[in-house]
Amino acid sequence: MPPSGALLALGFRPFFTLAAPFAAVAILAWAIIYAHAPTSTPGGLPAMLWHGHEMVYGFAHAAIAGFLLTAVANWTGVGTIRGPALAALAALWLTARLAYLLPSGAALAFGAAADLLFGVGLLVAIAAPVVRVRQWRQLGLLTKVALLPLANALCYAGALGHLPQGTYWGLYAGLYLVLAVLFTVARRIMPFFIERGVPGAFTPRNRRWIDLASLALFLVWALLDILTRQSQLVAWLSVGLVVVHAWRLWDWHTPGIWQRPLLWSLYVGYGFLVLGFLLKALSIWAGIWPSLAVHAFAVGGIGLIAIGMMARVSLAHTGRDPLAPPRILTPIFSLVLLAAVLRVVAPLAWPAHYQLWIGASQVLWIAGFAIFSFRFLPMLARPRIDGRPG
Repeated sequence: MPPSGALLALGFRPFFTLAAPFAAVAILAWAIIYAHAPTSTPGGLPAMLWHGHEMVYGFAHAAIAGFLLTAVANWTGVGTIRGPALAALAALWLTARLAYLLPSGAALAFGAAADLLFGVGLLVAIAAPVVRVRQWRQLGLLTKVALLPLANALCYAGALGHLPQGTYWGLYAGLYLVLAVLFTVARRIMPFFIERGVPGAFTPRNRRWIDLASLALFLVWALLDILTRQSQLVAWLSVGLVVVHAWRLWDWHTPGIWQRPLLWSLYVGYGFLVLGFLLKALSIWAGIWPSLAVHAFAVGGIGLIAIGMMARVSLAHTGRDPLAPPRILTPIFSLVLLAAVLRVVAPLAWPAHYQLWIGASQVLWIAGFAIFSFRFLPMLARPRIDGRPG
């Protein structure tokens, strides 16, 4: 395959190429916005809403797209879109991001159209192979992907003035749907990666009751948190989610994880999701900032898991050995981890320096994703080193 066609050979290539630098650029833009405290962004959205929306429906959605377009092809044995169709899907995502640079009167409507078409297009692209081979066990994951553009539509409806609660419903529904996708994917792949990636023999344990309890508790938790004011019940459900997910992490733990950056990044990222539930309960019972739970989910959980998965998939699907990754991965993952610690943990210990922790976290996040982009984007743009397609 000529280098010019490699970028569109498989879904992870264009979407990781977009997601990684966007993660750095979007937080750089947010750092500037946050420092100068304007009331709105160039596209006309309130500044805080733009930041949340673009990290959920921009960065996270692109990372999910790259992973699922690649994984579904492996799971079903049927190729997903590539070439012009893949380019068109990536162009829709990019158009939605760039629409904010238009005059505010046109930006939201134009961006919304592109963004929602991207969400629907992604669903169709990953559903087609599943339906073709009748792999109905994927329906739970497809349902989560299908709900993402619906949640995004709520967010845009609120921003355009058509639904008063739409921005809140849409933003938090989007965040929680991303978490639901991460939990589903992590349950499938992390035990497999751990078993085959650690030195020595180890088989992670998966308990059926944890699988069922985590799904049921999370569904009720998310619905109550978004749609009701049952804060005490949400707090208790949060504790329940801490227990089941911490138990799962215990069942998956072996010391060999800490010798492999492509394992510990995913494991620690999952740990931040557990911390997010704990902080959610404490925000209700102890009055700590609710934003700490949100950023435990977003910076520590989504950030570490996304960059860890992008690294692993990029290495494996360009013909490289994930068990012998580039040494630069440890510093990259460490930067994102420290960004999460400063954004989530440091304010609890030293609240007087809250603004400092936010600024330092932004710098570390930008550095981590910028270095990742510098190292991995050339890899994504070139054919596999083993000559195989993909």
